[in-house]
Amino acid sequence: MAGMTWTIAPEPYDSPAAAALWRAYYTEVSDRWYLLHEGRRTDPAELERGIAAATGTELAPPIGQLLMGRYAGEPAGCAGVRLLAPDTAELTRVFVYEHVRGTGGAPLLVAAAEEAARALGARRLILDTRGDLVEARALYARLGYTETGPHNDDVYAEHWFRKELALN
Repeated sequence: MAGMTWTIAPEPYDSPAAAALWRAYYTEVSDRWYLLHEGRRTDPAELERGIAAATGTELAPPIGQLLMGRYAGEPAGCAGVRLLAPDTAELTRVFVYEHVRGTGGAPLLVAAAEEAARALGARRLILDTRGDLVEARALYARLGYTETGPHNDDVYAEHWFRKELALN
């Protein structure tokens, strides 16, 4: 993959590429949870309901932004931010297709999300994740996010992180 590069740019939350990434993200995290807790993959009907229920409208300007990462010109990852308060945004939907993991896309997507959050007026980013998503927890810690106490009551959230955003 020598010479392959990442580009990151805003993307409409409802574009075909964004929809495909959301489906891949949701399928992976749902399947991981069910395999860990129930020894099976997500029921297809439940998967479709979950995908349809999270439309992504909160990732549209002026309160949010979805960022698309392309690797060698092809959609390969995403990250989203949404304002929760005038100075606080949530980092969400950080995902990279498995075949391009390890190529540096996730840190670039998170950095672009931090810039997008600043542009929305946020001075801090918060996020939550599950205990079994060890790769995500390691990424956030490596990128300067500090684990905190709970900031929401999401039934699937087990770890909460925060990062103060430096002013540019």
